[in-house]
Amino acid sequence: MARDGRVTWVVGGGGLLGRQLVGCAATAGRTVHVSKVPWQDPPHAVSALARDAERLLGGYGRVDLLWAAGAGVVATGQDALDREVAVLDAFVDELLAAGDRHPGTILRVFLASSAGGVYSGSTDPPFTEATPPLAVSPYGTAKLAAEAAVRRLTGSGATVLVGRIANLYGPGQNLGKPQGIITQLCRAEVQRSPLLIYVSLDTARDYVYVRDAARMVLAGVDRLAEVRPGTVVVKILASQTAVTLATIVGELSRITKRRAPIVLGTSASTPFQTRDLRFRSTVWPEVDELATTTLASGIGATFADVSASLRRPGAAR
Repeated sequence: MARDGRVTWVVGGGGLLGRQLVGCAATAGRTVHVSKVPWQDPPHAVSALARDAERLLGGYGRVDLLWAAGAGVVATGQDALDREVAVLDAFVDELLAAGDRHPGTILRVFLASSAGGVYSGSTDPPFTEATPPLAVSPYGTAKLAAEAAVRRLTGSGATVLVGRIANLYGPGQNLGKPQGIITQLCRAEVQRSPLLIYVSLDTARDYVYVRDAARMVLAGVDRLAEVRPGTVVVKILASQTAVTLATIVGELSRITKRRAPIVLGTSASTPFQTRDLRFRSTVWPEVDELATTTLASGIGATFADVSASLRRPGAAR
C-alpha cells in the first residue's frame, strides 16, 4: 500500500446507509475498505476494528473513516443501546492509540447520528444545527453518547463530521427488522397484511433517500479538508421537506392504486414519537443540493425493491 494514498474506510457496510456509502465511494474511484465485524461479540468486535485501524493508519497517508454502524431504533432496549455505545467508545480508544503510532496519517471521520433521535425533545421546529439537542428516548440519548465518543478523536488532530440524519429510506432495507416506516408500508402492501402504526397520521417527518444521503456524506467528508485539524462539524442531512404520514400513505396508494393496509394503535415507544420533526440545515448548504430524489420517485423505487425482494425464494416474511 502506498503510504501517501487515501482510503475510504466504512464500518457498518452491510446496513442501508453503509451499502450506499460503499457503492458511491467505489463509483467515484476511491479505494474502499469495509470492516468485517463480529458485532454479536463486543470484545472481538473491538479487536477486529483495532486491527483494521492499525493496518489502515499505518498503510495510508489519509484515512476517511465512515461510521455507519448501529442497529438501534427508537424501540431498542437500553442494554442493546449501551452495548453499541460501549463498542464505539472502546474503538475510539484503539483509534487514538493507532493515531499516536502513526502521527503522519490524516484522519477524517464521519459519524452517522440521528436527527430525529437527538432533537426529539427540542422545541420550535424547524430544527437547525444551532438548536440545542434534547433527547427524550434512550435511543436519542445513545446517539448523543456516540457523538461524544467520536468527538474525543479531535484530541489527536482528527477532523470529525457528525451527520444528524433525517429518516432514511430507499431500496435495500433489511426486511427482517421492523424499521423504516416507508419500507414497512411497502411490505404491508405487497403482502396485503395490515401494518400497525403507532403515531398519528398528521405526524410530520423528513425523509431523505439513502443514495442522496450517501452522496451528501462523501461530499461532507471532502469538505473536512477545508477545516482546521481537531475541528468537529455538525451537519443535518435531510431533504428539508417534511411530509405527514398521511401523505406517505396516500403516495403509496397512488402508486399501487389500492388503499394501504394500516391500523392505528399504541406501543411502549409511542411517547417517544415527536409530532413535528422538521429540519433546516444552515451548514454547508451546497451539500444539501445533492438531495434530489423526489418523494414519489423514492417511494416508487422502494416499493419495487421490496416487492422484488419478497418474491425471491427464502425472503424474509
